[in-house]
Amino acid sequence: MHAITGKDDGKRVKGKVVLMKKNVLDFTGIMAAVVDDVAELLGEKVSFQLISSSVFDDRDRNVSVSEGKLSNPAYLENWITNITPIIAGESTFSVTFDWDRNEFGVPGAFIIKNFHLNEFFLKSLTLEDVPNHGKIHFVCNSWVYPAFRYKSDRIFFANQAYLPSETPQPLRKYRENELETLRGDGTGKLEEWDRVYDYAYYNDLGDPDKGEEYARPVLGGSSEYPYPRRGRTGREPTKTDPNCESRIPLFMGSDIYVPRDERFGHLKMSDFLTVYLKSIAQSFLPAFKALFDNTPNEFDSFEDVLKLYEGGVKLPEGPLLKAITDTIPLEILKDVFHSDGEGLFKFPTPQVIQEDKTAWRMDEEFGREILAGINPVLITRLQEFPPKSNLDPNIYSNQNSTITREQIEDKLDGLTVDEAIKANMLFILNLHDIIMPYLRKINTTTNTETYASRTLLLLQDNGTLKPIAIELSLPHPDGDQFGTVSKVYTPSDQGVEGSIWQLAKAYAVVNDSGIHELISHWLNTHAVIEPFVIATNRQLSVLHPIHKLLHPHFRDTMNINALGRHMLINSAGTIELTFFTGKYSMEMSAIVYKDWIFPEQGLPADLIKRGVAVEDSSSPHGIRLLIQDYPYAVDGLKIWSAIKSWVTEYCNFYYKSDDTVKKDSELQAWWKELREEGHGDKKDEPWWPKMQTRQELIESCTITIWIASALHAAVNFGQYPYAGYLVNRPSLSRMLMPEPGSPEYEELKTNPDKVFLKTTVPPLQTLLEISVLKILSRHGSDTLYLGQRDSPEWTKDQEPLLAFERFGKKLSDIGNQILQMNGDHEKWKNRLGPVKVPYISLFPTSGEGLTGKGIPNSVSI
Repeated sequence: MHAITGKDDGKRVKGKVVLMKKNVLDFTGIMAAVVDDVAELLGEKVSFQLISSSVFDDRDRNVSVSEGKLSNPAYLENWITNITPIIAGESTFSVTFDWDRNEFGVPGAFIIKNFHLNEFFLKSLTLEDVPNHGKIHFVCNSWVYPAFRYKSDRIFFANQAYLPSETPQPLRKYRENELETLRGDGTGKLEEWDRVYDYAYYNDLGDPDKGEEYARPVLGGSSEYPYPRRGRTGREPTKTDPNCESRIPLFMGSDIYVPRDERFGHLKMSDFLTVYLKSIAQSFLPAFKALFDNTPNEFDSFEDVLKLYEGGVKLPEGPLLKAITDTIPLEILKDVFHSDGEGLFKFPTPQVIQEDKTAWRMDEEFGREILAGINPVLITRLQEFPPKSNLDPNIYSNQNSTITREQIEDKLDGLTVDEAIKANMLFILNLHDIIMPYLRKINTTTNTETYASRTLLLLQDNGTLKPIAIELSLPHPDGDQFGTVSKVYTPSDQGVEGSIWQLAKAYAVVNDSGIHELISHWLNTHAVIEPFVIATNRQLSVLHPIHKLLHPHFRDTMNINALGRHMLINSAGTIELTFFTGKYSMEMSAIVYKDWIFPEQGLPADLIKRGVAVEDSSSPHGIRLLIQDYPYAVDGLKIWSAIKSWVTEYCNFYYKSDDTVKKDSELQAWWKELREEGHGDKKDEPWWPKMQTRQELIESCTITIWIASALHAAVNFGQYPYAGYLVNRPSLSRMLMPEPGSPEYEELKTNPDKVFLKTTVPPLQTLLEISVLKILSRHGSDTLYLGQRDSPEWTKDQEPLLAFERFGKKLSDIGNQILQMNGDHEKWKNRLGPVKVPYISLFPTSGEGLTGKGIPNSVSI
């Protein structure tokens, strides 16, 4: 858009305002536009007052001399005649200020008052030609509600970053007041126009008023169930339990309070997403039940499952089909199921079966997905044999592994167990200790029957992992004090033993699927990052350089987490319905949070902790991988290094010494609140960085950005490509391993695929789960990726802008390196594997849709 200029007489400054009217963003808001036009005609306009950053306001003795001088109000021009371009959504308006440079100095902020009756989205204000100063840009990106909704003025600052002590004196009081507004007073129900960031426990997952079976424990605030904090909504408690917050009806999901600026942007179409999820939860579930009540409640063959992608599952004509189409708009049905009127339930073919329909069953692919699938963050190096348990023997007795040397030594390529351990060739996917404490309850009070698993793998000379043993364990039938009942399965590709081995791998994947969704994905990215969002907005001014650094990495997180609490992780929500952990899902994640350590969330520290890497100053990034062809770690270390270099350059520009870190009052308040409130159940942990040095600041910011961007991308966007074919990634099991002499064991001899499907892939949950995975794996059209910003003028400081350019260039180079490695199939076998799916989870950018790649800036889906 061209600049608006005017005659410079030293007393007038022209401005350009970019905003989006409500009716552009909400097609039900046409009436709002009419009402606001009438308000304009009546003189109720939108006013702006500039605030000086260099001259104090001393006109009124009742006003503190610490506040900057205000200009007279100026008003948006041509509100009615400015025709909004519907496609672009943005409108540009002029505003003209009386501003005598000698009397007012340099503008550093402005107050806006919206005297219309409806809100609008204010994108920016640009003063084109401030005398003796030039252009001043204000990045706003905020909803501005009618003035009567606010208890204090709406203020926006110019895009110059300041440490608190360096803030121009006339702006300091405004800076402090704005933070006080954002903190709120901790009371009352919060409304959509409130701009309050505050903390609450996870006490809104259960719905005890519906019945005891819908009650869930409060997560957070106790030693039994510690948890990161979520955003407070202030809703009334339930009638049944005063410690639980009442829930709103499912169809009101978009009404859950999060600060309006944290809501999805209009291009993300939050209403569409909400309807989409709501439709699955409300309408599809009863429809699926009705459908499968009238037909055999099983997939009979893998061909039956493939019909979901290759032809669609045709719903019967009649009331059922009409109920679905009446409830869900046709546009949504087309988008979700690509309905052509024939096969209603039809999904895109997941990448894992696009090239080869059966390669997922191979042992090599099973091992590869532990390194390059959707949960590549759990494998550890085996350093003692047999594997030991860390569960309290006073409660659980002996939980150590029962795998023997004799069972595996013939599979170690001529080595003994001790030699393989010494050569760093034995690895383990060990999910036993996480699951065992809950397994008795899961198997007796839910529809699940499953095991706790340990999977041993051998690193072969060609760099691939070969599973050599899977141990499946159950609680002892006579009580926990008697330990476990375990059985060890080893590879076979012949007859019944081959079918048993395929089932053993499936039980291990069931464990891995649940731990992935609850721990690797939800807890370790979504849940742990939300306190950072809240604390940053409460304690770091928008003027603060660290706010400017981190803010893009928090976009949409509070909104997607609120939707998650509303319909995914709540009692009887999608997670409980589709994963083996059932109603114990979230409390299990709280138990695991007890072991969460912030410094270990950084990738190098995580790899070293898991024993898959060792410190090595001569290696790139300072560590040496013990599995060289570990795609997540190889690509991740490059991304980590790029983030850290960028953060280092940025922080060193603003902080010239450790002393400036110590004396930064906002930074210290932010870090204190993050530890003591946001992650309050861990406030006494000794591992928290003290935030006394530049290095601690750089490392902490790098970890935060890593969690919000790359770590989340690595465990999220491959969900549909790999688990969209749920046969490859089953998430629950309905019966235990067939024993010799049982009917299921006999059926294994004649129809092993049917037994596999009957055990692990119930149609109802399959349809529900892949519907949700399809949503969660998509990129929106307005996604901003690592190395991208929503405004090129996000800061006025040139050195950080140049450093950010270098960061983007480095990420582009990493993308090219990833493509090059993916093309070298002989050297890097784990990057493609038998299924011919390239490892692109950490490829920096992506287009819209189900791409399986791209690192968004934030946990936004």
